[in-house]
Amino acid sequence: MDSEPRRGYLPLFGRIVLANAVVLLAACFAIFVVLSPVRISELVTDEVLIVTLCLVTLVNILLVRRAAIPIQHVAAFAQRIDPRAPGTRFPGASARSEAGELALAFNEMLERLEKERADSARSVLAAHESERLRVARELHDEVGQTLTAVLLQLSRMRGRLGDQLKPELTEAQEAVRASLEDVRRIASELRPETLADLRLASALTTLGDTFSRRTGIAVRQDIQTALPFLTDETELVVYRVAQEALTNVGRHSGSEQADLTLSGGIGHLALSVRDYGHGLGDQERADGKGLLGMRERAAAVGGKLKIGPPAHGPGSEVKLDVPVEALR
Repeated sequence: MDSEPRRGYLPLFGRIVLANAVVLLAACFAIFVVLSPVRISELVTDEVLIVTLCLVTLVNILLVRRAAIPIQHVAAFAQRIDPRAPGTRFPGASARSEAGELALAFNEMLERLEKERADSARSVLAAHESERLRVARELHDEVGQTLTAVLLQLSRMRGRLGDQLKPELTEAQEAVRASLEDVRRIASELRPETLADLRLASALTTLGDTFSRRTGIAVRQDIQTALPFLTDETELVVYRVAQEALTNVGRHSGSEQADLTLSGGIGHLALSVRDYGHGLGDQERADGKGLLGMRERAAAVGGKLKIGPPAHGPGSEVKLDVPVEALR
């Protein structure tokens, strides 16, 4: 993000030129005092001296500016750094000058910061996934079993009650059955079993189908099955980004259709989720917790996440590009 220019001080270029000008004038004054005291009064009216001083000052400005420009470029580059877009480095940095040393040090600092951020995000996300797994198991093993037992008990009671209470009993059974389905759905979203059993392509297909049935939004899927080799962590990150992107489509876009695309080649994996509504147009939603979580997940596996309007047509698009190994 571009920051406001700092105007509370004189730039280094101006300070060096001013210092050189002061030294030059002092040297000229000292020469006249020592060599020709009688000409001190003529100093201001000496045209040759004035022209010489102007030429020397101009050459000094050009030389100092040439030396200061690289440092100014490094400072301008540092102000343009966006923490949400990792991987940006100062181009052509080399140890051939102080500015080059500064650019190299800045690039190394960026690399350390991005590595530490990725490690921190990886630890936090691992803790989140562990907690999701624990909650999903408790929902399935405890709440799910309890609701199943209640449903069976209501079924046994149905034959013992009179016809007058059967409508209320049927309504209670339907409510318990709906709650049981909700518990199973939430547990599946917390820890998708298809991802562990069938891997990423099948898990995303199931995700799109389930989302379409639940929300009524048609999901066009173009999912490549011959994918590069992916670690479990990378597959989980891609799945979570797709899941969160589809959730945002259902909540905010107002679209009746969405596109879910997954493709892979040598060295990269690309995920795209697009809608055709008003999408995530305002800045408040674009900086929300859900999108911040997607950015953190992408950073944890060295991926790049882009969120914005698509190249053509209305709506918004979430694009994730992850560096991966060769095709398996």
